[in-house]
Amino acid sequence: MKKLYIALSLFLASFAYSQVPQAFSYQTIAFNSAGAPIANGNVNLRISILDNSATGTVLYTETHTKTTNSKGLVNLNIGSGTPTTGNFGGINWGTNTKFVKVEMDPTGGNNYTNVGVNQLMSVPYAQVSKTVVTGAGQGIILVSPNGTPYELNVNDNGQLSLPTSNSSSTAASNLYLYGSFNNWSPASALEFGKNVQPFGSGYNGFIYLKAGDQIKFLADKTGNVIYGGNDGLTGNIVKNGNAITIPSNGYYRIVIDQSNSYYQIFSINVKFGYDYTMKLDNCTPSYTNFNMQNVYPSSMSYYVEIGSNDFGDNLADGSLDYNGPKIVLPGNNVLKTKINFNGSGSYSYVPWYTPPSNLYMKVYYTNGTSGNQSITMSSSAASIYNGTFTTAHPAVIYFTDSYSGNGTIQYGGQNNIITPAGQGFINIPEPGSYSVKLDFTTSSYTVQKQ
Repeated sequence: MKKLYIALSLFLASFAYSQVPQAFSYQTIAFNSAGAPIANGNVNLRISILDNSATGTVLYTETHTKTTNSKGLVNLNIGSGTPTTGNFGGINWGTNTKFVKVEMDPTGGNNYTNVGVNQLMSVPYAQVSKTVVTGAGQGIILVSPNGTPYELNVNDNGQLSLPTSNSSSTAASNLYLYGSFNNWSPASALEFGKNVQPFGSGYNGFIYLKAGDQIKFLADKTGNVIYGGNDGLTGNIVKNGNAITIPSNGYYRIVIDQSNSYYQIFSINVKFGYDYTMKLDNCTPSYTNFNMQNVYPSSMSYYVEIGSNDFGDNLADGSLDYNGPKIVLPGNNVLKTKINFNGSGSYSYVPWYTPPSNLYMKVYYTNGTSGNQSITMSSSAASIYNGTFTTAHPAVIYFTDSYSGNGTIQYGGQNNIITPAGQGFINIPEPGSYSVKLDFTTSSYTVQKQ
C-alpha cells in the first residue's frame, strides 16, 4: 500500500455556528504518495476525536467528502460531517486531553489510510463552557481578550458576584515598541505580535538593536500611556518607568507577559539547519534580513531555525511556517529570509555570483552631461566591496571587472539585490555624495546618501 502524507493544521478560533457552537474549523493540505499536493481533486476524510492519548478511546467519528483547491488545501468543520460513531455534542472537552485522528482516501472512496494523529493543544472555549463543572466554592475563570483573568463566583442564594482579578485591570490590549531607533516617535512605533506560535502567550517582538539604543513600550500610538523598566534586560514593567538600554549590537527577542507586568529581552540566533548561521544585512526596525549562501551546484534542504524552533513552508508560497516542510535552497543561490518585528516571516532565493578579483563602479549621467566616472571599489573583506562617488547630476551606476571599459562581466541591481547589468542599472535620481557597498556573500547591495 502506498504511503500517504497530509499536512495538519487546526484553527480553533472560528466556529461554524453563531449560537452555541457545534463545530470548529479545520484546514489541511492533502498530498499524494509522491509528496505532491492533490490539486482540484475529490478526497474523502474520516475524522475521529480520541480521548487522553493518540491511541485512546474513540469518542466521535465523522466523514467528509471534499474537493481540494489548486494548492491541495481542504477546509471543513469538525462536528458538521456525517457521524458514524458517537455524538459530537456529548464530548466532555473539560476532561483529559483530546486528539484528532485523520484518515484519508485520495481517490474519494472509503479505503481510508491513517495519515496522522495530532493533540488538540487548545479547546474551543464555548465547547468547554457547556461541560465544565467546578467544585463547591470554586469560581469560573474568564480570560479577557488582552489576557487578563477574571473570576466569576456564585453564593448559596444563587447570586453572582462581579468578576474580580488579581492582575492589573489596566493591561493594554495591544503593545508597541519605540525608542531611539525611531527617534522616539509614537506614530512609527512597532506593534508586538500576540501569542506568536511557537513562542508562547503574551507579546513578542524581534528586532536588531545597537549598543546604547534605548527603548520603551506604548499602549497605543498616541504616546499617552508609556511603560518603561527598572531592572535592565529582565524585570518588571513600570508605567512612566525608565528607558531600557541595550548593551551590545545584536538581534533580540523582546517578550512581555499577557498582564503587561513583566518583560525579558535576550539575543536570539537565526540558522539554516543546525550548522549554518545566517548572515544579517539590510536591517530596518520593522524587519530584519538573514541570508544563507549555497555556492555548491547541488541543493540544500533544511529548516530556518529561529532560536531553537524550526520553520519551513507549508504551501511552498514563500512564507515561514512553524514546523512546515523543509525549505529547499537550489545550488548557486542565496536564501534571503525576512523576519518581521511581529514574528511573521517570508523567504526567497536569488542567484549567487562569483566575485571578481577586481571591481570598478561606473557612474553615467542620465541627462546627457559628459564626464562619466570609473571608480575603483575597495575590498574590506572577502567578497565585500565598498566605494564612494559624488555626482552633480542624476545618474545610474553599475559595476564591471575593468577600469577602462565594460570588461567581461557587468552587474547592476534591483531592490538591494545584485543582478546582471542587463536586468537593470541602479538609479541615482538626486545629485550628491554617496557610499556604495556590494556583498557577494548575500547577493545584496546598499547605496546611502552621505
